Amino acid sequence: MSTAILTGQPVPGSSLESDLRSLGFDVRLADEAGDAETLLAAVPADQRVAVVDARFVGHLHALRLGLTDPRFAASALPGAVSVQPEARRALTRAVARESSAPGGLAVATDNLAERLTTALDADGVAVFRPELGTLVAAVPADPQERNEVRQAVSAVDDEAVRLRSAVKARDGFFTTYCISPYSRYIARWCARRGLTPNQVTTASLITALIAAGCAATGTRAGFVAAGLLLLFSFVLDCTDGQLARYSLQYSTLGAWLDATFDRAKEYAYYAGLALGAARGGDDVWALALGAMILQTCRHVVDFSFNEANHDATANTSPTAALSDKLDSVGWTVWVRRMIVLPIGERWAMIAVLTALTTPRITFYALLVGCAFAATYTTAGRVLRSLTRKARRTDRAAQALADLADNGPLASLVARATRVRLGAPLLVALGGTAVLAVSLFSGVTWAPVAGAVVYTVTSGQALYRPLKGALDWLVPPLFRAAEYLTVLVLAAKADVNGALPAAFGLVAAVAYHHYDTVYRIRGNAGAPPHWLVRAIGGHEGRTLLVTVLAALLTAAQFKVALTALAVAVALLVLVESIRFWVSSGAPAVHDEGEPA
Repeated sequence: MSTAILTGQPVPGSSLESDLRSLGFDVRLADEAGDAETLLAAVPADQRVAVVDARFVGHLHALRLGLTDPRFAASALPGAVSVQPEARRALTRAVARESSAPGGLAVATDNLAERLTTALDADGVAVFRPELGTLVAAVPADPQERNEVRQAVSAVDDEAVRLRSAVKARDGFFTTYCISPYSRYIARWCARRGLTPNQVTTASLITALIAAGCAATGTRAGFVAAGLLLLFSFVLDCTDGQLARYSLQYSTLGAWLDATFDRAKEYAYYAGLALGAARGGDDVWALALGAMILQTCRHVVDFSFNEANHDATANTSPTAALSDKLDSVGWTVWVRRMIVLPIGERWAMIAVLTALTTPRITFYALLVGCAFAATYTTAGRVLRSLTRKARRTDRAAQALADLADNGPLASLVARATRVRLGAPLLVALGGTAVLAVSLFSGVTWAPVAGAVVYTVTSGQALYRPLKGALDWLVPPLFRAAEYLTVLVLAAKADVNGALPAAFGLVAAVAYHHYDTVYRIRGNAGAPPHWLVRAIGGHEGRTLLVTVLAALLTAAQFKVALTALAVAVALLVLVESIRFWVSSGAPAVHDEGEPA
């Protein structure tokens, strides 16, 4: 249980003590600074502790936002401050200084919480101050002001505010107008029954997997059920985040589950559609794999661009200014959000087309829509990069290098080669072009030669920091090269089961790349070097797949792809789960995933 130390004399008629208890605090009273210091020392070191001015008047949800958010080591609002164990020492020092200051015992109730907040700031502790909006939080100085503040509190329905704030401020059109108006009430229903966001996230995954199973039946009834269940899975997907914001049940594990399960649900559904089509005599595995590759590469473009620019200096451009102007025109905001086909619009389209048409038509529409969205967003980011004069930091360059996922072969080439071939992006483009030509040459060993050139250029591309205007395109270029190599060689094998095995391999590798992104965004760095070496890096896997395709028969190649998929999946999943459930996992504050 958390502890709240209430400083000063309780105000008659105040509901503060009961409000704090309803938020899970054990309330202790302190009349003097010495009392506060004694009470603070008695609180176990692993508990949250808050110091609240007894004169505080405000909404219950304001107290909830200011005192219970688990994402921040210290947080405050007028008349109240709260710290978690990692900021406990700083609070203890501040209270000790207050009690030992001249007259400290006598002035303990004179806005102690405000002085402690100031002391924490001065001590270098990052104190989070929530944006309250229409919510009220104040420390009235006299009865007249207290009555005015209480009237202000009565004028605002904090439950309505709490429900509104449970919905993300920036979301897609379909989510905003077709899901959130009622999913927020589902979130409140879950909160009142003690359900956690992780439980709702898991329910969303299970629902999507059942939807994939229905699609795999290949019957019209199965397709209709699959479409409905996919939509319901998305409702639950929105609900888990809204529940987290409604009840402030944030967690590192929850952020990771929400992000990874979204990808698992969508790609498992693709597999279900492909299985259902096969039951009807239509082989669409190449389309399913192509859709997964396109969607993953879109995300890598998003991640790479954002990592390259989020801490860059002089980061402005005419293109960005035009985008800001368009955002001031209401209807253009929704059009631009819809044409990038975010998860809400995308899942709605997939669900409707599954129920009404065939898997092949569904994949055609998905590929066309995602290709247009990828072209639109990538072109805009290229224009921004070319017109802005951003100076990228060493951290951004390292993040891009980690996203590149170079393995031991590329690293060896980079160390052993004395000749430098050119700018990173041009070198990567050259190697990728050679690899692409070799894949369609019709010569058995040509892809192996192309993969060797690709390996050399992969090492060369990272010989210097990726700080060029368009160097953020290097990681998505590598992703496309590796994934498409697997797709092309599996399709050329022309044996039953090769493309499903390729789908599994790309899914396992894509999971590793998403895991890398989430670690970098949490400032935890890339996965350990041993893991990257063990699974070969992108160039090592690409070379291995081309060698296997050249050496083995089609049936043997299928078995080899399956074995490789299982090996990569086991390694990356075990290490990823170990990391994200450990105490060293980063506190992920981001609540939104890209399209």
